[in-house]
Amino acid sequence: MKCTTVRTKLAGYLDDAITGSASVAERVQIGEHLNGCTVCRAELETFRKLSVLLSRVPKNTPPADLAVRIKVAAAQVQHSHEWSSRLRKVRDRAEILLDNVFRPLTVPATGGVFSAIVVFVLVLQLMVPGITVRAVSNDVPLNILRPAELLTLSDYPQAWAPEQHEVELSLPHGLLVDVTVDAHGQMAGYQILSGPTSPDLRHQLDQMLLFSRFRPMMSFGRPTSGGHVILSFSAVRVRG
Repeated sequence: MKCTTVRTKLAGYLDDAITGSASVAERVQIGEHLNGCTVCRAELETFRKLSVLLSRVPKNTPPADLAVRIKVAAAQVQHSHEWSSRLRKVRDRAEILLDNVFRPLTVPATGGVFSAIVVFVLVLQLMVPGITVRAVSNDVPLNILRPAELLTLSDYPQAWAPEQHEVELSLPHGLLVDVTVDAHGQMAGYQILSGPTSPDLRHQLDQMLLFSRFRPMMSFGRPTSGGHVILSFSAVRVRG
């Protein structure tokens, strides 16, 4: 038997804790090893001295009410554990209940919030005059947004196109004018997109558009400035 194995069994060998038929043979082997190994004998002697010293230590007498104290402390610990476990169970049940109740409402609530934002923006258009939504000129007329339109074109001056521009005006697109209409249905300004741009023609175009009537752009049922109307002018040359 090796020294490392014997040293792990010296305490049981000293206290005679090795019993049984198989253990008797083991005690014999340990004894034979101790007879031939001085190192292990010295280790066994150290265990014997330690045992003698421990036997001389005075024994402490436990208090008479130690058992009662232990029982009271155990009851208190068990009671606190019961309350904590109950609270934990109640909290878990509440979390499960809230999750089952509010999870089906998550998507409808999100849609409701989005709908409320859209409705708020639409109502804000009616309440705030400075913020408007412009309609495109080729939009389908709706009750919410409606583009500006030409009602009547003034015939003043009657001969508004100078003769030097008859060739240009006789082209397929002639003169294209982008007219800006205010909230009162009057011309607020214009821009010539294509065609002649002489001062004489602009002067006569100012006179004609000034006396023309437009329907303003409607934003949520309210006349709004900033509408645009595209006008096309052309001349027809007749020879006879």
